[in-house]
Amino acid sequence: MNCELQTNALSTSSNSSLAARHRMRKAMIASALAVGAVLAMPAAGHAGIFGVFDAIFGLIKGPIGEPLNEINTISQQTQNLYQQAMWPLAQLNQARGFVSNSITSYRGYMTSVFFQPFNSATLPGPQQLENVLHSRNAADLGSLTSSFHTNYGVVPIANTALPQDRVMMDIDDALGEENLKATIVSDQAQDSILQTADAMENQAAVSVPGSTPFLTAQAQVANLRSQAYMQKMLAAELRQEAGLLAHGNTLMKRRTQITGSIGNSIATALSR
Repeated sequence: MNCELQTNALSTSSNSSLAARHRMRKAMIASALAVGAVLAMPAAGHAGIFGVFDAIFGLIKGPIGEPLNEINTISQQTQNLYQQAMWPLAQLNQARGFVSNSITSYRGYMTSVFFQPFNSATLPGPQQLENVLHSRNAADLGSLTSSFHTNYGVVPIANTALPQDRVMMDIDDALGEENLKATIVSDQAQDSILQTADAMENQAAVSVPGSTPFLTAQAQVANLRSQAYMQKMLAAELRQEAGLLAHGNTLMKRRTQITGSIGNSIATALSR
């Protein structure tokens, strides 16, 4: 109902403004015709030119001045409607102040929470791996590979372990290293999301009437990007779980094979 009343008020103001402009245009045309008539008069008729100009000035103050005053009044009423009913200036300033106070009070604290170091390793090798894992930089993925093999070892060479054991070791290392790399990429993506959130918060602190749809669209895009990163990490976790299930199933298969082999050996020995 308020929106309908505001729309009707705007429509009435617009119609009044158009009528006032139309009256002012007619008065200006009349003034121009009067000036043309004076200029077309013979020289003898110029004696009363000052009286004619007095009439023109009176016309400007009267028929022309009144529409101008009406236009100014309508413009002021429209501005008051915007500032008091549609976009109250006091409430806008209050909202801006709330956002600014929130930034001042909480942004530093939240930043310290997100970037709080949690390094716990004490030996040189694990410390290096931990530093790479907390680097928040995808450019360090190559360093992660070398540090991973330094701390967790490499797959034994051929003929030093059973072929199936070597395969399982390689698979487990691949899954572990892959997910550790995913955490580094996720940390870097998190920093990008936080920067976007800070930028949107800064925009909200100085927003103007009519900018809400644009801020909302930016928020939706940032939310979709964040959801995509979460889906990526969820996929990495599911791969890790699938690898653990497959590894456990492989051990069960090996135990079954070993049990069958032992049974065959016992049967062979008893048959002799």
